[in-house]
Amino acid sequence: MTDQPQRIRLLATPEDHRIAQLAAAAIGLSLIDAAIPLPLPGVKPGLANIVTLIVLARYGWTAAAWVSGLRVFAGSLLLGYFLSPGFFMSLTGAVCSLLTLAIVHRLPGRWFGPVSWSILASFAHIGGQLLLARLWLIPHNGLFLLVPFFSAAALTFGIINGLLAARLLDELPADGHDTGDIANHGSHHNSPISRPLSHTGKKGDS
Repeated sequence: MTDQPQRIRLLATPEDHRIAQLAAAAIGLSLIDAAIPLPLPGVKPGLANIVTLIVLARYGWTAAAWVSGLRVFAGSLLLGYFLSPGFFMSLTGAVCSLLTLAIVHRLPGRWFGPVSWSILASFAHIGGQLLLARLWLIPHNGLFLLVPFFSAAALTFGIINGLLAARLLDELPADGHDTGDIANHGSHHNSPISRPLSHTGKKGDS
């Protein structure tokens, strides 16, 4: 008797499709990010964080972590720095940002919203990267002389990205149909786990 080959079928849920589309949008923005010339190495606008903030507000931290993780890995493969020091710097920044967002998005929505989330996540991102660079790449305290420049960039881009995310959250519908609008796809699946906009604490920041 010959063994019949067994087929493994992977069924994608509407949530999987939504995360994939949002991750694709974040990856596209990260590619644009990489093409923007800036005077200081390591300083980027972090446009993909806009998608992460929207996902966090609408679908929760777990979905935001998936989108951010897929963006880091796929972006590094597309840009050709997977498993290089740049990859680990990006991964460290993303992890620090996500850990910060896991805490701050539970704070009272009256006082905290996308702008404050974005600012705090930006500082966590750059702080994690500086710490890794100090421990691994540039073991010299002179690295911390750049802290004021990185802090100014984190504050500036954090505010800009937070304002853009807040604006999009106000304009996009809250009934689960916003995925296609964000990711520039034509998908219109209703998701059973979609949350109303009030989850973001609409009075905070926005």
